[in-house]
Amino acid sequence: MIRSALSLATAGLLLTVSSAALAHAQTPPASAKRDAAPLSQLVADVDIPHQGFTLPNGLRVIVAPDHKAPVVAVSVWYHVGSKDEPAGKTGFAHLFEHLMFGGSENSDQSWFTPMQSIGATDLNGTTYFDRTNYFETVPRGALDTALFLESDRMGHLLGAVTKPKLDVQRGVVQNEKRQGDNQPGGLIDYDVYATLFPEGHPYHHTTIGSMADLDAASLETVKGWFRDHYGPNNAVLVLAGDIDLPAAKTLVTKYFGDIPRGPQSHPAEADVPTLSAPVHKDFKDQVANTTIARLWAVPGMLSKDAPALDLTASVLGGLASSRLDNMLVRDEKLAVSVSAGFEEFERVGVFEVKAVVKPGVDPETVGKRVDAIIADLISKGPTEAELQRAKTDDVANTIRGLESVGGFSGKAVTLAQGAVYANDPAYYKERLASEVALTPGEVQQVAQKWLSRPVFSYTLSPGERSGDYEEASGVGAGAATGSAPSYYRAPLAGEHPMAKKPAHLATPMERAASDAAETAPQAAGAGGGVDRSKLPEVGEIADLDFPDVEHATLSNGIPVVFAQRTGVPVVRVAVDFDAGAAADPRDALGTQSFMLSLLDEGTTHLNAVQIAEEQERLGATISASGNMDRTGVYLSALTPNLAPSLGLLADVVRNPAFRPADVDRVRAQQLASIAEETKNPTGIALRTLPPLLYGDKHPYGVPFRGTGDPAVVARLTAADLKGFHGKWLRPDNAMIFVVGDAKLSDVMPLLEKSFGDWKVSGAKPVKNFDAKLPAQTNRVLLVNRPNSPQSLIFGGEVMPIQGTDSIEPLMQANDVLGGSFLSRLNHDLRETKHWAYGVQGFIYRVENQVPYMIYAPVQADQTGPSIAAMDEDMKAFLGSKGVTDTELKRTISGAILELPGQFETAADVLGGLESNARYNRPDNYYETLASRYRSMTATQLDAAARKAIDPSKITWVVIGDAAKVKPQLDALNIPVETTGMPGASDE
Repeated sequence: MIRSALSLATAGLLLTVSSAALAHAQTPPASAKRDAAPLSQLVADVDIPHQGFTLPNGLRVIVAPDHKAPVVAVSVWYHVGSKDEPAGKTGFAHLFEHLMFGGSENSDQSWFTPMQSIGATDLNGTTYFDRTNYFETVPRGALDTALFLESDRMGHLLGAVTKPKLDVQRGVVQNEKRQGDNQPGGLIDYDVYATLFPEGHPYHHTTIGSMADLDAASLETVKGWFRDHYGPNNAVLVLAGDIDLPAAKTLVTKYFGDIPRGPQSHPAEADVPTLSAPVHKDFKDQVANTTIARLWAVPGMLSKDAPALDLTASVLGGLASSRLDNMLVRDEKLAVSVSAGFEEFERVGVFEVKAVVKPGVDPETVGKRVDAIIADLISKGPTEAELQRAKTDDVANTIRGLESVGGFSGKAVTLAQGAVYANDPAYYKERLASEVALTPGEVQQVAQKWLSRPVFSYTLSPGERSGDYEEASGVGAGAATGSAPSYYRAPLAGEHPMAKKPAHLATPMERAASDAAETAPQAAGAGGGVDRSKLPEVGEIADLDFPDVEHATLSNGIPVVFAQRTGVPVVRVAVDFDAGAAADPRDALGTQSFMLSLLDEGTTHLNAVQIAEEQERLGATISASGNMDRTGVYLSALTPNLAPSLGLLADVVRNPAFRPADVDRVRAQQLASIAEETKNPTGIALRTLPPLLYGDKHPYGVPFRGTGDPAVVARLTAADLKGFHGKWLRPDNAMIFVVGDAKLSDVMPLLEKSFGDWKVSGAKPVKNFDAKLPAQTNRVLLVNRPNSPQSLIFGGEVMPIQGTDSIEPLMQANDVLGGSFLSRLNHDLRETKHWAYGVQGFIYRVENQVPYMIYAPVQADQTGPSIAAMDEDMKAFLGSKGVTDTELKRTISGAILELPGQFETAADVLGGLESNARYNRPDNYYETLASRYRSMTATQLDAAARKAIDPSKITWVVIGDAAKVKPQLDALNIPVETTGMPGASDE
């Protein structure tokens, strides 16, 4: 189902209730079956050419040349994770991952300081049950620097690991644990793993570990963990991108060759346990809707049964056309959402089925239906058609993921995973071949074998939380540093979301935080033939060569913007409309997102199930999302299936049916989504702050997630939705962007057939931005969320600038103030005071009046002081302590050098084209940035920031426990108003 992207950077979904100028739906009737390329042809496209070698010290190296962009992904995987932790040392693997960002003997400074300077993108590190990995994508000319740093922390680390660093990172990890625990339902994973895997089983405890064990971690035990597990013989290094094997051998030997072997690590063995009898638990928490779940421990990723378990999950609840979706959500309307998944670990796996119960429905009834649907699949197996769609969907997603050289799912990750777990970098091919060869009978046998065993079931329902937060004892730094929540996302512990996406793709939260320790002077040292007294000089790095942009126009006047990007057989298409959340009627907020959610729930030719099945059969994905100003309907299509995929896209865009039954079903889903937002701190903040900044009559004065007002959603009719669609989604209000493995001459006839005859009558709609803004004053609105161990601070003001202005100096100034991990705000609250895991100030670039916003989750007992500290930091930066020469050099260098990595994929380029159109920029805009950055001075950056940002005009929204927080806020000597959580009575 199309679900609007609800991140802050893509918030806003189209809406208007009037029905002027309805567009004519004149697409050729969609056939029930469109020709699709055979699965065998798609499987043949899944390929990563690579070579490898092993150093004498045991380091395995894999090289995957990919010369589409002048960047190289560096990925280092250590074969150790939380399953390998002995009793009393839970959380150690994750803790050590954090420590390795804190500097090494010959670069004793934050890992991110040199990484930002060399323009690293997709920079991160994660820990899970079976491995710890570190990765970054760097310009080819900076590869020496990246390899120097990776080798220095592999072979020259312990001299730089000190007690103060350990205490800082211990506190960070404990804060990360608090962040995850504080989320609605955040305590359940502890019960899941403790129930499925008995005491003493390597997977019994979660990766984040326990507060007590983290408190007990001493400097010597931590160093012992490194000595035992982090030798080169327990690691795999992958280089993917603009490099070949001879160059890789020379560089890797130079930087890693002198590192001695370590003890051979032996990853813990583990059997798949079976419960002796079914187990059921009831949980309560601050959730809006009841969830029921079914879980089993199953075999891991190398099992011969893993491919069949994966397909079983897809058929059951993974596909948009899954059985649970069709039966529970679409037909019987018992649930608002369902899912099924197979999470694969090295030794074991977890098979999970979930259903969010529709409000007013008995959870026990839903549970019985889930059990019956599972039993039917076990008894009869999947159909051939279901299996074919599941296979095609998986192959298509694999192809899309392999376009990136690095990151979380690119070539480097795929090869490293195979090498670490299966001792075969090309294991992905074996796995895919096994999967596509499976028959319905074979899948049925595996499902029966594993899912007919005793189940662990639970129900999570609204109420007072079951269970308590585990707190630090005060022995370690956690008690002193407090609760500084990370951007925690189970199950990956220890993510450092420093990865810099292009500004048009990254959300403020994704760019907000990463991990490192305090900056310290660089230490001299020696290692083999490498001069480790200084970082290598960065080689020549050419400025960005953005793909050539071509323009065309359909016969009905729709502009087409095209750029070619080869590498994988995928074409991405965006049909953009000048609408966005700003098009929402002031008295009918939520119409836009409601309408968008219905686009793929039925056209005049196909119903919801048929649309879902067509996408899966073609290996295509259709989605809708928007920002404040624009709304887009997006297609990702496999090149061999582009023609039928475009036909399906056109049908979805042009001919939505808005059948009453579908409207009622999606209405329940949207109301449930709104209810969940009002329980989540970030959701509350995004609903609360914008109307305070802009007023309720301004187009931007709407909740940023676009889901709207529940009272409005409850009363909207099919006619309202059709009227809004006709008013805003029309050909004279559209642009089409195409990027991928094709030629414009091949694409235009297909677009003409799908969209060229689309006609419209009546006047084009116009958004009105004349509403007067409220006075911008310093004030606090405290939203009382009792029993919160942390507070979410979300502040903002409307700046005297437009998004279409040239604001590059302001953006670079904010990189220093709040826009990066190394920024003043983040360094103060996280690195110096240890009150927050990540703080970010960001420019939310809408087309008209642009807001400056600050996102700061902080420990509850430092809420007021955190606001005071940020205010002081901003005033100092905007006063006498502006951008320093060091900060200027770092931010400008990084901004220039990261450009090639920002536009590696077709999706990146597509976003760039859309941004150029949105802000009225020329096609070569991104190619001019390097020279513009080089001309910037600290004086220019300071002037831009001082003109735009005024701390005395910031409105602060604080979501936290009023009993703990209100006295701290009163001490700030600014007006404070207290309100209850949305939907609750004020306290």
